[in-house]
Amino acid sequence: MTAPTTVVFDLGGVLIDWNPRYLYRDLFAGDEAAMEEFLATVCTSEWNVRQDAGRPIAEAEAELLARHPDKAELIRAYYGQWERALGGAIHDTVAILEELHGRNTPLYALTNWSAETFPRARPRFSFLDRFRGIVVSGEIGVIKPDPRIFGHLLDTYALCARDCLFIDDAPKNVDGARAAGLAAVQFRSPAELRRDLQGFGLL
Repeated sequence: MTAPTTVVFDLGGVLIDWNPRYLYRDLFAGDEAAMEEFLATVCTSEWNVRQDAGRPIAEAEAELLARHPDKAELIRAYYGQWERALGGAIHDTVAILEELHGRNTPLYALTNWSAETFPRARPRFSFLDRFRGIVVSGEIGVIKPDPRIFGHLLDTYALCARDCLFIDDAPKNVDGARAAGLAAVQFRSPAELRRDLQGFGLL
């Protein structure tokens, strides 16, 4: 098997720390139980994923407001104050990205992210300029681990699957990448990622 020469990064959970709890912990004044109940029953991860798949935020909000009118302010905060859920860069992973860039390794990103919020985040993270291309799920209406999103990446940037190593924190996305013919590793920590990359001869 040919060793990969191109590295494809997931963003959230690998290079960028994002968690709605950073926002709602303040809005719930530290009431962890109430916050977790809200995130489990109202602004759920399943609801958020549909925006990553291309659903407009206005439509998503309208759905919840009709169902939970008593929680209107909290629902609107999810995207109205969305930047407060960004915890910042995962600096040790960014350092790895910079090392790869310094070696002239072709770098790409493949992220499940709303097309409406990604432009709000991008100016905060200058390291995103290291990527030769970024595929945002919300822009194409397909999310990982759907094989079509990996096909879109390969077709758009004229990449060969066998040349690519994909990095993602979600096991199902790692499995999806492998099914599409890419080498893939699960991100657990920057230190483990560094060892993985060294094993592939990329660092």
